[in-house]
Amino acid sequence: MHGQLVVVLTTALGAAMLSGCADVKMTEYKQPETPMKTSWSQSASQSAAVEPAETIRPDWWREFRDPYLDALVTKAIANNIDVKILAARTRVASAQIGEARAGALPVIDAGAGASFEKSTGQKLSKTFNAGTQINWELDIWGKVEKGVQAQTAEFNATEADWRAGYLNLVSGVSTSYFQILQLDEQIEQQRLALDKNRQILGIYDAMHKNGLLPNTRVLQQRAEINRLNNDLLELNRARDLTGNALATLLGVPAGDFKVPAGRLQQKVHLPVVPNGLPSELLKRRPDIVAAEYRVLSSHNLAGQAKLAQLPSVSLTGRGGTSSFALTDLLKTFTLGFLPSINFPVLDPSVKARVRTSEAETKVAEEEYRRTVMGAFEEVENALVNLDAHKRQREELQQQVEHLNVVAAQIDGQLKEGVVSQLEVFETQRSLLGAKLALLANHQQILSDTVTLYKALGGGWPTIAVGAVGKADQ
Repeated sequence: MHGQLVVVLTTALGAAMLSGCADVKMTEYKQPETPMKTSWSQSASQSAAVEPAETIRPDWWREFRDPYLDALVTKAIANNIDVKILAARTRVASAQIGEARAGALPVIDAGAGASFEKSTGQKLSKTFNAGTQINWELDIWGKVEKGVQAQTAEFNATEADWRAGYLNLVSGVSTSYFQILQLDEQIEQQRLALDKNRQILGIYDAMHKNGLLPNTRVLQQRAEINRLNNDLLELNRARDLTGNALATLLGVPAGDFKVPAGRLQQKVHLPVVPNGLPSELLKRRPDIVAAEYRVLSSHNLAGQAKLAQLPSVSLTGRGGTSSFALTDLLKTFTLGFLPSINFPVLDPSVKARVRTSEAETKVAEEEYRRTVMGAFEEVENALVNLDAHKRQREELQQQVEHLNVVAAQIDGQLKEGVVSQLEVFETQRSLLGAKLALLANHQQILSDTVTLYKALGGGWPTIAVGAVGKADQ
């Protein structure tokens, strides 16, 4: 039997040499080339670069110093349906590695049967049989192993997908929570504005009755109150919808969860984003890691398609027994061994598969480049927004300070009888508008920070896909 196997392998090697027209050369995996970026435009004039490990911690949301937000994130990670789906997909991909590896193992079939025949004038004929068959396609070229490597890369890609989903979840929970607290403060300020405008309406009514103010001015003030009431209804609607979205992220039915009212500027701390952020941080982004793993998977599948052009060697062994009596079934055996060679190089579909897999690899490479380019834009936009909103914050703070001084002076003049109560109300209304703008700016800076953390990979460790791919092989 050993001699026969040697003959089979020798014949297969000879056939492979004769099929020189088939390109079966394996190329080493290389990371697709992408445009390089040495620094970020908003960091060019800032301090020296810091180490990636010092920039973003894995639990970056704790930088906002809000225990309630920490609890929301913990709840979301444990219960979010989308993250659970992504985790289940990683288990599917892991199981598929074993499925791919099983292609190199022998397949054993066993069975038993009986036959009963009766003809007119003849005795009942009984036949019993049992047998087994082993089929084993030898992976002499490493075709199955290439498939295992491809599926391992796909598993790593699905794991990176899970990380990306995790990062999106935490980002979504954080921004939704900030929006709810901002809306709470806006609702509070809107109610104060309504109270002030109702007081103004009362003064206008009194002045109109005394002939000091036309009726159109009273109607204008009533219309202003209608507008403020409408805006308050809209704010409450937006608060409810944002709360429903947050409940879904937490894995709770919409309407069954409500965030307690709070003040955004008092509860959530503005973290300090380090200067000199290194561009290497993008290597942490899960979507970039997933895209590159899929390039590696396509690369290995293309290699498997090339190897499929080579002859395949199969060994088939059969064994069985048959008798007319069940008690004599195991007394005699029949054994057989059949090595065989298949030449798929003559199959046009095999060559077509090579061309298809190589084209799919090119698609994966371009998708990787698109992901990297999109990441550059996201980081740049986040830095631009964060820088602009921080500069706007300085202007808004000065505006509020100036209006506070004006309001204090107007109050003093009111006591001296220099100005009317209407001027006090108008000044206070302007001050409320400035405070609302400062509140919105605070929420924008928080959201920009979340977006930046997310765009830079959210603290995940750097993964060298090419090195991991070699280790898997």
